Amino acid sequence: MMRIGQGFDVHAFGDGDHVMLGGVRVPHSRGVVAHSDGDVVIHALCDAIFGALALGDIGRHFPPSQERWRGAESRLFLRHAYTLMRERGYAIGNVDVTVICEAPKVGPHAQAMRERLAEDLHCEVDRVSVKATTTEKLGFTGRGEGIAAQACALLVLA
Repeated sequence: MMRIGQGFDVHAFGDGDHVMLGGVRVPHSRGVVAHSDGDVVIHALCDAIFGALALGDIGRHFPPSQERWRGAESRLFLRHAYTLMRERGYAIGNVDVTVICEAPKVGPHAQAMRERLAEDLHCEVDRVSVKATTTEKLGFTGRGEGIAAQACALLVLA
């Protein structure tokens, strides 16, 4: 049996000198406004896994109203999603993430992101895709107001 889920996340840019993407610190002229570290890649991927398992969304598992998650490293969230997936007998078939922004440039960091995500998901790197697109200067990402990511996850019985 297979299960598929999709996720989406967005954060506005704010003060800072980097963004976290896929567990990788990416230099940027801005940071993100977020309760945790604001890693849109991991947040979207967690939602994809939770969705495939019919377990709600990331906010259900890590409510932003709880202070203990303030500034939390998003990799903790992904490891939790992995644990829930394994407890239910599933493994990663593959995951696919698209980062949506005008900047920062994702390409130079995509391989490091793939490796970090594969590590946390206990799967081969060739099961993890990370890519990026722009919105051709349209919308909030096109105006440089924020960053978004969408993800799909295929889970297979282990």
